[in-house]
Amino acid sequence: MAYWLFKTEPDSFSIDTLKSMGRSCWEGVRNYQARNMLRDQIAVGDEVLIYHSSCKQVGVVGIAKVVSQAYPDHFQFDPESALFDPKSDPENPRWWMVDIAYERHLRYVSLAKLKATPALAQMPLVQKGSRLSVMPVSEDEWRTILGLSNG
Repeated sequence: MAYWLFKTEPDSFSIDTLKSMGRSCWEGVRNYQARNMLRDQIAVGDEVLIYHSSCKQVGVVGIAKVVSQAYPDHFQFDPESALFDPKSDPENPRWWMVDIAYERHLRYVSLAKLKATPALAQMPLVQKGSRLSVMPVSEDEWRTILGLSNG
């Protein structure tokens, strides 16, 4: 099992939305590095920190679990979708997604708190210039963040 952090804008899709749905596809990733992680590394059973971004309270808000292997993001082929990619070929899809299931809310852990925690100094999220929407989290980082949420 591996650990990940998925960023989402709560105005579009929040931890509360995921809770109400129970399960959802994680579509819309349009960065090649993040796509490669979704397609090649993320596996069923992996744990995911849900991170709210582009909002007043930026930070970790909950946990989800990966419940499907990666599969082509069908929105890339839909001309009516904002995620349509006319250069993507159904025989060789450019964009991939996984399904995740809600596990639980966490007590909010702000980005400022994450940045101020020495044990998280090497985490991609707190590095300057890191804007990936999907990123790995080490087991130690995972435990540290859960500790921050609990206390």
